[in-house]
Amino acid sequence: MSTSAQVVPVAAGVDRRRYWLDREGVLGPLLLLPTVVYIIALVGFPLVLAVLYSVSDATVGDQSLDFVGLRNFRAAIGDGTFRVALRNTVAFTLVSQLIVMLLANLLALVLSADFHGKRLVRFLVMLPWTTPVALGVLGWLWTLDNVYSPIDYAFRQMGLLGPSIGPLRVDNPVSDVVRWLGLGSVFGTGSNVLWLAQPALAQLSVLLVHVWRTLPLATVILLAGLTAIPQDVKDAANVDGAGFFRQLFYIRIPLLLPIMAVAFLYGIVFTFTDMTIPFILTNRGGPVDSTQVLASWAFIKGIEGGSLGEGAAVAIFLFPVMAGVAALMLRLARRTETS
Repeated sequence: MSTSAQVVPVAAGVDRRRYWLDREGVLGPLLLLPTVVYIIALVGFPLVLAVLYSVSDATVGDQSLDFVGLRNFRAAIGDGTFRVALRNTVAFTLVSQLIVMLLANLLALVLSADFHGKRLVRFLVMLPWTTPVALGVLGWLWTLDNVYSPIDYAFRQMGLLGPSIGPLRVDNPVSDVVRWLGLGSVFGTGSNVLWLAQPALAQLSVLLVHVWRTLPLATVILLAGLTAIPQDVKDAANVDGAGFFRQLFYIRIPLLLPIMAVAFLYGIVFTFTDMTIPFILTNRGGPVDSTQVLASWAFIKGIEGGSLGEGAAVAIFLFPVMAGVAALMLRLARRTETS
């Protein structure tokens, strides 16, 4: 009797614990707790610390938080380099992502078709995204070198940089066509293009590398969206005699708009907060700060310059855009769940 009396309460206690763990209101927060702690430690604490630094006179040598109000923000807004960095950040982000959306749609349409070697093409398209960004930018730094650029060499052999030199000088049909069209010496006579030494070309170089970097991700997202379009819709369009462009503008693009919005927002996040490309490619935003962006300028002011308060104030200007993008992402996710 005593043994059976002891077994019943133990079994009841086990069932009670199972009942609490099976409840969604208990199990859900319990499983989310490690993620919440991780996000608070990785994002929340640095964000609070950045806000505190931005309203203080903290430096690398003296990290005491002496309140100075909005002095760092006023100094940042009055700085000409900050205004250039803000304009470049917005321009690089918007222009590069518009180009990425156009090219990603074309690539997704091509990669959704069946052709020989499609797996190899998909691998090559994804390669820029899988490559560490620092290594990829170093490759572009060599490609756009002011002295040894292979692009300059190719232009020179075609006669675009003046008289062709080397083994292709005699009987060079490409150079003859260039001279016949009057395109000789487009970039100067006997000189290199100097991609990273001229402000306009340096900005173009940074823009193109941003496109090269974020295009694979947008392509994969849109490719997944294309494959998710029901086959019944495609069959009905084919039966009705809808051509390629009619299906593109009346079926594919309208159905892909939510997916395109997600790809666009992800591209904004990666481009707006990136400092690696201008920092490595143009040597800290050169020439003459023409490619400076907010992320690199915050690093230069706060870490290299030693003024943690001013650097944090510059970095805080990234927060409104990122918060807005995060809100849009959550709204799109909620709309997708309810639709």
